[in-house]
Amino acid sequence: MSDVHPLALLSADEINDAVAILRADHRIAGAADTAETVRFPAVRVAEPTKAELAEMEAGTRPIDRRVRVMVVPGPGPGVVDAVVSLTTGQVVEWVETADAHPTLLFMEAMSAINATRAHPEWQAAIRLRGIEDFEQVQIDPWPPGRFGLAYESERRIVRCISFWRETGGANGYARPIEGLLTIVDAARGEVLEFIDTGIVPLAPELGSYFPADQPSLRSDLKPIEITQPEGPSFTVDGNLVGWQGWQLRIGWDPFEGLVLHQVGYRDRSGASAVDELRPILHRAAVSEMVVPYGDTDPMHFWKNAFDAGEWGLGRMTTSLKLGCDCVGHIHYFDVHNTLDRGEPYVVANAICMHEEDYGILWKHVDMHHGTSEVRRSRRLVVSFVATVGNYEYGFFWYFYLDGTIQLEVKLTGIMSTKAMAIDAPASAALPYTRQIAPGLAAPLHQHLFNVRLDVTVDGFDNTVEEVNVRPIPPGPDNPWANAFVAEATVLETELAAIRDIDPAKARAWRIVNPTKLNGLGEPVAYKLIPGSTPTLHADPSSNVGRRAGFARHNLWVTPWRADERRAAGEYPNQSVGGDGLPRWTAADRPIVDTDIVVWHTFGVTHVPRPEDWPVMPVEYAGFSLVPFGFFDRNPALDLPPAAADGEHCHAETAEPAETGTPSP
Repeated sequence: MSDVHPLALLSADEINDAVAILRADHRIAGAADTAETVRFPAVRVAEPTKAELAEMEAGTRPIDRRVRVMVVPGPGPGVVDAVVSLTTGQVVEWVETADAHPTLLFMEAMSAINATRAHPEWQAAIRLRGIEDFEQVQIDPWPPGRFGLAYESERRIVRCISFWRETGGANGYARPIEGLLTIVDAARGEVLEFIDTGIVPLAPELGSYFPADQPSLRSDLKPIEITQPEGPSFTVDGNLVGWQGWQLRIGWDPFEGLVLHQVGYRDRSGASAVDELRPILHRAAVSEMVVPYGDTDPMHFWKNAFDAGEWGLGRMTTSLKLGCDCVGHIHYFDVHNTLDRGEPYVVANAICMHEEDYGILWKHVDMHHGTSEVRRSRRLVVSFVATVGNYEYGFFWYFYLDGTIQLEVKLTGIMSTKAMAIDAPASAALPYTRQIAPGLAAPLHQHLFNVRLDVTVDGFDNTVEEVNVRPIPPGPDNPWANAFVAEATVLETELAAIRDIDPAKARAWRIVNPTKLNGLGEPVAYKLIPGSTPTLHADPSSNVGRRAGFARHNLWVTPWRADERRAAGEYPNQSVGGDGLPRWTAADRPIVDTDIVVWHTFGVTHVPRPEDWPVMPVEYAGFSLVPFGFFDRNPALDLPPAAADGEHCHAETAEPAETGTPSP
């Protein structure tokens, strides 16, 4: 293993070796009630600390290839977080959490579906609704939440809802079978409770999004071809990527999906610049997301899905296809996930990487001398898509020529639906749902993401400043009543750093390294610019309010800790809440000039509309990290001039203005 980088993507052989080492451990092999029931649903790289990684890369510490495995011993609560050294063949960490419920297992989801379909009361209710063929019923298992039911603490449960699919390929979400709900012990395949709140007629329309079912298809859309005849500008060596000054490693996690490691920029800007790789992010990934629903209906009030912690964005990823999901000269990364028993399987083309043109980067026409210069922008795109039940989430990391980093989440797929009386007016669906088609409504809901940014802006000693723009009152210091200032406040402790956006103040947060100064004698920094983003609407006392405390605020900052990885804690499924960021930050630890982690919550509040049906056009959410004094000047001045028909754009200079130059 000495020739494998500590952050390399896991191979199938490594997964098999790690699971075999664990199966041979006396805590599994020696326990008769565990050896057959044990599950290994998540296997990932156990990442070394920054200091350990630096020593391994420098050759002063032997490389120890380690793998972290979620171990589920039996059908009840209880999870083990185990770390295996593939280098030594030993289990080096074994942390038991007795009251935790693991992520939803794929085998158990199928078990819950089968148990529901075989349940006599469910079958009788389906027949009452005029459906005889049970195989025509689509059954969706959902994370259950935690609502004080007697069996929640001792059993691994799911809630199952039903949809009618008139044909095998029909859109099941077009015809929810309203009123039917089963609560199932998924690990044991037992229906614990069956609920029927009453018959609501099925919606009349098929809600098909397939081309064959559309009245006609457009015939006047001309092709756009994207070519790079000389190949791409990026380089790939294993999982190490280089592009236009950028360097980063591609990683993978079953819960977070795409992980970016060791993101840095090779600075060649400025007259005195040294060709050196300057670190910006040690690690970046979506740590958690939650989809809270705002409907009080018995069929829907419990819907609060933690798609990272309860299902796993990496576990739910899908293969991407050239010309459909990605266009241009593409480099794909395959990844390995595991089935519940620990068997590896490959997801081909899970991560897509390519370059794309992004319009004008900078331009100026000098009207005094008749010259014009323009440079075109392009960006490196690294992306993956997760299908979590009815929704799709595309996660797109962008790297720009001017040193900007952006994360854009693209939300699409199909809304979670409910049936309503066919002849009811649209207003009948209010206040908690919106009608989207005849006899069909969708609840109001949110999609809230939390990204974990392990920042290293020119080194480990970083500080976060909040910057607000404030107008100056008219007076002696502002005689023309037009002045405003940008004020920076250092966020010194964790509680002080729990912050929300404020567009009226152009609020942003700067990650500063006070030990490194730029050419103007100021600390180097990167600025986190949030989008227009909501926070959690559910009350803090609610089930989801307790479990998704991270979503109540847009910014959190913590000192780096190896065991603080996920914004809602390691095990949000069926949790009572309070874990993750709210618990950690209650210690109010200092966060100035130290190794810190910045956590940013962002997302969308979805008020459904007819145009979102039957499949939702992409809605966007995200943020940017922009250099703020990290460089001494525009780092994209060294770009060659753009070309038009083989010549320098605006090669023929414009005539100077005859009557002077207009003022800006």
